[in-house]
Amino acid sequence: MKRVQTLFQAKANDALNRAEDPRQTLDLSYEQQLENLTKVKRAVADVATARKRVEIQAEQLKSQGDRLADQAKTAMAQGNEPLAREALTRREAIANQLKDLETQHASIQEQQNKLEDTSTKLQTQVEAFRTKKETIKATYTAAEASAHVNEAVSGISTSMGDAGAAMQRAQDKVAAMQARSGALDELLASGALTDLTSTNDDIQAQLDKATSTSDIDAQLAALKSNGAVSALPSGPGDGAASASTHEGN
Repeated sequence: MKRVQTLFQAKANDALNRAEDPRQTLDLSYEQQLENLTKVKRAVADVATARKRVEIQAEQLKSQGDRLADQAKTAMAQGNEPLAREALTRREAIANQLKDLETQHASIQEQQNKLEDTSTKLQTQVEAFRTKKETIKATYTAAEASAHVNEAVSGISTSMGDAGAAMQRAQDKVAAMQARSGALDELLASGALTDLTSTNDDIQAQLDKATSTSDIDAQLAALKSNGAVSALPSGPGDGAASASTHEGN
């Protein structure tokens, strides 16, 4: 069961890797870093606000302490020592509060300084990540375009190879058909095959051949008896020339 689960997880991870676009992942990571940087800056602002409140409260207590000191002086001038003691007692309590506020203020200030340092470092890291992110995205885009071009070229090469093979097959078929046609023409000419397109049958062909042979035999006989010149068949203008020659003789 564990092997099946591992196999399923491996296949799921492989499918996710295939579907994942690194550019989108980088952009998402950058957005998350910006969100974290915003949170840190907001924390710095909150701490600074708290420090400012402590400072305002300290100013108010200091003002109260100064007033109580003045009241104690006035009471002593009037000879009212108990009232002067009460004013000084309250002023002492305020002084203790001021010490606590100073300690709190120092702690808050230290925390603010740390957060500001963290914000500055994080800001530098985010800016460096953004630069690297854009570089990687540009490199990936160029590699992707190159891969698509290579795939297209590979497809064209395969298509050209298939087209070349198809063309060669077509040429081979044309050559075979031409050879077959030439062979049939030779067979028809030799009489080995009957020409079905001819209007004469084979008997008529033999009769025509015999007639041609008889004509040749008759011409040969005429040559033997009358001589070569008089036995040759005359053309359209040769009859008058022969008659003129015969009359002159």
